[in-house]
Amino acid sequence: MNATDLWQSYQALKRHQPRLRARDAARELGVSEAELVAADPLAVTLFPKFAELLGALEPLGPVMTLTRNEAAVHEKTGIYGNVSIDGHIGLALNDEIDLRFFLSQWRYGFALRGERCSLQFFDRFGDAVHKVFLTGDSDQAAFEQLVAHYASQPAALSPDRERPQPSVVRDAEIDVAGFRAGWLALQDTHEFFPLLRRFGVAREQALRLAPDGLARPVGTDAVETMLREAAHTGLPIMAFVGSPGCIQIHTGPVKRIEPMGPWLNVLDPGFNLHLRMDLFARVWVVSKPTSDGMVTSLECFDEAGELIVQFFGARKPGKPELAAWTRLAHELANAEADDATLA
Repeated sequence: MNATDLWQSYQALKRHQPRLRARDAARELGVSEAELVAADPLAVTLFPKFAELLGALEPLGPVMTLTRNEAAVHEKTGIYGNVSIDGHIGLALNDEIDLRFFLSQWRYGFALRGERCSLQFFDRFGDAVHKVFLTGDSDQAAFEQLVAHYASQPAALSPDRERPQPSVVRDAEIDVAGFRAGWLALQDTHEFFPLLRRFGVAREQALRLAPDGLARPVGTDAVETMLREAAHTGLPIMAFVGSPGCIQIHTGPVKRIEPMGPWLNVLDPGFNLHLRMDLFARVWVVSKPTSDGMVTSLECFDEAGELIVQFFGARKPGKPELAAWTRLAHELANAEADDATLA
């Protein structure tokens, strides 16, 4: 299907399903989202100078950033400043726009004009890794200058169709004692991923093999329980949602919690979080030692063992986690243990 036919098919689809998201429309049309975006007559292909481009977004003023995976959508509004990138790894460190970049995963970039101007970035499979939308307070002229500077000649997209299957190491092949010793010796939560790689352990597999008491399964309803309790008490939390190329973080309180069909939503000024709870398979309360004391998280996985979202109590390096968060997380785990005992 050429770009013109694809775009016409998309418009016909939208006439019947006006609320259909581009990601879902692309799936129905049998193409990647990047191919669907590239077919937009108003789309401008961008040079893949992603590190440089991300560092040039601050003059846009307030924007809304969106990072998602299949089961979670994370939206934050703020100034896109303080970007620093070293090689393929980078971050944007701001009170509102707080991001971690993995640019080796980024392949395509587009600017979209029209009803809502945006910059959209995709990986080699044509899946969205990160999007930046203008708001009513953004500088439209700065956007046009940025697009003119980074505009490239359109090129034929060739997203990869075959996704490599993750290698699985069986529990019996893992040095469990060594892994548990490494877990107990952690000094920082950022050391956890290198620990997994060192022992060849998958993320959720690690929780099954964790030292006693440091990873406890809870029901998926613990997510809504936690969000409602945080909203009720004003407890500030951190919510991490990642795509293959970006992790987006909210730090602060949550207030308005609204279920809508399969989605559980946080609908606050400047922060929206949409969680498709029917795709949540397992949730764990996880504790990791650090030099600042134990850090506790609520970690959520889909049926394939892919991480959907992580929650922490709001904290800064050098500070212990909030006692109220520790108490809430352990109450969730203990309630699950009590229910299992009663059953």
